[in-house]
Amino acid sequence: MSLDHVRSEISKLDREIIALIAKRQELAGKVAEIKIREGIAIHDGKQSEKVLATVFDRAVESRIDPVAVQEIFRILIGMSEDRQRGFSGEGNLP
Repeated sequence: MSLDHVRSEISKLDREIIALIAKRQELAGKVAEIKIREGIAIHDGKQSEKVLATVFDRAVESRIDPVAVQEIFRILIGMSEDRQRGFSGEGNLP
């Protein structure tokens, strides 16, 4: 397998990751609609901690750096909350 082939495979995965992040953001908009309708706060510390604990465990099982994975998910959670704030009028929609 050549370097160019491996890089091409990585680029394909990068496109898939971006598509998944976009889908996650779309779902964050739906979460915002529910939270607004039900009067629930945007930030849910318990849910964030649950997600971070789960991804930590999954990273360990997958033998990848769990601390780095948690940092990625902290960013994703922040993006989701920003998206939700945009829907609620507390911020700007990206």
